[in-house]
Amino acid sequence: MRVATGIARDPSAPAADAGALLLPPLSLYVHLPWCVRKCPYCDFNSHEGRGALPFAAYVDALIADLDQDLPLAWGRTVQTVFFGGGTPSLFPAEAIDRFLQAASSRLRFAPGLEITLETNPGTAEHGRFDAYRAAGVNRLSFGIQSFDDACLQRLGRIHDSREAEAAVKLAQDAGFDNLNLDLMYALPQQTLAMAEHDIERAFALQPAHISHYQLTLEPNTVFAARPPQGLPDEDGAWDMQEHCQALLASAGYAQYEVSAYAQPGRQCAHNLNYWRYGDYLGIGAGAHGKLTLGAEQAILRRWKVKHPTAYLAAAGGNIAQVIGGDERIAPARRPFEFMLNALRLVDGYALEQFEARCGLPRAAIATPLEEARQRGWLQVEEGWVRPTETGLRFGNDVMALFLEA
Repeated sequence: MRVATGIARDPSAPAADAGALLLPPLSLYVHLPWCVRKCPYCDFNSHEGRGALPFAAYVDALIADLDQDLPLAWGRTVQTVFFGGGTPSLFPAEAIDRFLQAASSRLRFAPGLEITLETNPGTAEHGRFDAYRAAGVNRLSFGIQSFDDACLQRLGRIHDSREAEAAVKLAQDAGFDNLNLDLMYALPQQTLAMAEHDIERAFALQPAHISHYQLTLEPNTVFAARPPQGLPDEDGAWDMQEHCQALLASAGYAQYEVSAYAQPGRQCAHNLNYWRYGDYLGIGAGAHGKLTLGAEQAILRRWKVKHPTAYLAAAGGNIAQVIGGDERIAPARRPFEFMLNALRLVDGYALEQFEARCGLPRAAIATPLEEARQRGWLQVEEGWVRPTETGLRFGNDVMALFLEA
């Protein structure tokens, strides 16, 4: 297959006026904001629960929030649902079931759609997994992070390795076979052997999917303010990534995104929709959504009030006040947003997909795409763009080229 020397000379390139916005697949994201204890590395919108949590009132608020956003998605089919947090498994199955019943009566759900619930091993209870499955949840994502008890303590996790393994087995006993395990590497005082051992402990549980990502010190976190001692240097972190990638590949887990590995056919459909610049309704405190407005040829981003107390207060009064803000994405910014997601994928994307999702001709990105190709960061072959191994490693540098596309 001949590699093109530039987008302008691609024989399959369409006319310059190509690029009408087309409706992509639609997902539904539901944010459940409470957790038992805030981890020192976490920059998500999560809040430590104090006393009895208002599960029923929060589900009422979610339903009202969804009702308000329905006009943005009339007639469209929801392909995936994802409950994120926080720790969604703090919510009883009855609350999850009530929301799903309400959502499926308002939106068209695709047959057999993927419904994921994030769970913390420290909040797993016997019998609860059966009830989640009965409610319609068919995929679980476990925040394991490590199977080394000392590492877990340094990360501020509330579970130990024994509880992690027990929780996964409880879920499997309940009939779940579509499981993801989140693992982190480059942890404080972690060695290469320890990182590899975490991967091997995960293999023993036979999950369908493993997320493997580096600990980073995010702004506005405890670790950013007071960095932990003993963090591996850049070379040490890279060695962990390379060696663990090799282990994952040898065990049949194919890398399909920078930090995601799956057995055949078990990629996370919800996250794939994000990375392909699909649409999603964002429901709940601090949730973000992205919707393509076909009639207006516009892309809308909407976010909700962040703090759960303020969110509940608004939902109980003037529901419009749960909207933290709306923004229409200017065409000039769409290439960067698209690349920020699509270039995380090992297989990359089709230029036709860029046109359809951004409403722009491929000529709009010809210059930065050619520069990235010349630097050895991207391959461009017959209308398809893929990051090279170097491009995946230096993804931020690649994406920066598209800031002013």
